[in-house]
Amino acid sequence: MSTAMSALLIAGPTASGKSALAIALAQRLGGWVINADSMQVYGDLRIITARPTPDEEAAAPHRLFGHVDASQNYSVGRWLADAEALLDEARAAGRLPIFVGGTGMYFKALTQGLSDIPAVPDEVRAAIRAEAADLSPAELHARLVARDPQMAARLRPTDPQRILRALEIFAATGRSLADFQGARSAPLLDIENCRAVFLAPDRPALNVRIDARFDQMMRHGALDEVQQLAARNLDPALPAMRAHGVPGLMAYMRGECSLADAIERGKRDTRHYAKRQFTFVRHQLPGFEWMTPGEAFGRLSIDIAPAAPHIGRD
Repeated sequence: MSTAMSALLIAGPTASGKSALAIALAQRLGGWVINADSMQVYGDLRIITARPTPDEEAAAPHRLFGHVDASQNYSVGRWLADAEALLDEARAAGRLPIFVGGTGMYFKALTQGLSDIPAVPDEVRAAIRAEAADLSPAELHARLVARDPQMAARLRPTDPQRILRALEIFAATGRSLADFQGARSAPLLDIENCRAVFLAPDRPALNVRIDARFDQMMRHGALDEVQQLAARNLDPALPAMRAHGVPGLMAYMRGECSLADAIERGKRDTRHYAKRQFTFVRHQLPGFEWMTPGEAFGRLSIDIAPAAPHIGRD
């Protein structure tokens, strides 16, 4: 790889303005906007995940948005393989890859490599999911404590997706997922040859934006979108079924709470997620430069524009 900047990485908490920044920079620098958000990959969920609108997608080339069906369990490994192919395409086309999203694990895998975890056979995954179908997250976590206490100590009892993953690995290998997390594959990008930024808005202002955006999503059809997803009767443990706002709205549809309570739950879950995004980047992505959304476009445009024409194959 040449010493020219190989990619622009824009991370940030939900509702921080990442997508608008990425589009503006893609237009200015001749780049491709590549999704690094684990929920915006799902085609069923445009509104509730705040995926770019069709008009926004038309403003600059977008990749890896809405290309996965909600029935699939799209993993970090699958995303990394897709990202590798797009990096090759972008370099061949002489375009700047602009990765944008809020999933810290995607950026970590991209710049630090991926843990060498064995594949889980389909029949093992199906058996674990069947056992877990009627269990609450707390009950799932208790089951993991009994089988793999080392990994259980690392996971929140309210994170069923990662708990299921740990149970699957233990069932397939007889070993703790923690045993496999030390060895990592070579990273696709050397962060020293990238510009990596984390948008860090003022937290109280961000919470206001999160609440206002959720209200806007409801006005634009989020409830209808979630109703269509619910009608598919998918496994509730699938990632798409856990997108912020989806569990609460589905509970409302089942008559378990009021719509106002479902909306408040969606806002609260999103605010809590934003807090975790700050924490993850602070501890897991040390190579990212923190800046406010207000200063980001000006600084990045000035710093990157002279180097943009040199992006391409060595």
